[in-house]
Amino acid sequence: MKGHWQAFLCALQFMTLIPVRLSGLPDAHTQARAVLYYPLAGGLLGALLVLTAQALSGLPEGVAAALLVALWAGLTGGLHLDGLADSADGWMGGLGDRERTLRIMKDPHIGASGALALVVQLLLKWSLVSAMIGGSLLWPLLLAPIVARAGAQVLLVTTAYVRAGGIASHYIAQVSRQPVLMCVLGVSLLLLLSHPIALLLAAAVLYLLRRAMIRRLGGMTGDTLGAGIELLETLILCAFVALPLT
Repeated sequence: MKGHWQAFLCALQFMTLIPVRLSGLPDAHTQARAVLYYPLAGGLLGALLVLTAQALSGLPEGVAAALLVALWAGLTGGLHLDGLADSADGWMGGLGDRERTLRIMKDPHIGASGALALVVQLLLKWSLVSAMIGGSLLWPLLLAPIVARAGAQVLLVTTAYVRAGGIASHYIAQVSRQPVLMCVLGVSLLLLLSHPIALLLAAAVLYLLRRAMIRRLGGMTGDTLGAGIELLETLILCAFVALPLT
């Protein structure tokens, strides 16, 4: 039981800036087990967003949405946004070449494509969150981080990791495929009951993202994983706003 609790805390530490205290430096086994708890970490993040949205109910919709998006980025430390920006720079500047793409993605400096991707992503999130606040539709803020991290689980257990010295290179081989996929199935059923079209869209986008990673890089990196999380979060919000079922 203690091992699972440590794994959950490790998932929180990796996926968010929520302060947690581990019993020690997590080893590769704990980090691999933590993958199972990524959606749960997303659920805690989403719950904080919903609670904050309710607390900001007296503010104008645009202001409340801006504060929520800022909180969303702050709670994750901008980790996934950084991955999105690096991936955009690599894809545009790599000119179809694998090594050039990886080299650009590793560069800590942000380029024009990365900056544009960040602006568009944050603007989309702000407009979608603003629309949800206006329509008193807050619970997709809980669901989107969960689904996006389940998508990250799919990538982790089905796609090769191409950086030998990357952030996940020392533990990814130890991730247990079956329990992770069972977790993904549970999240998929939750999304199916909530918004079947959103499930189809998420599956299609995840498939296309994985195919693009394999064709360009031969697999995934931490940056493309973060980009996938950001894109899936926005997709889920967009589905609930643009394709309401009621």
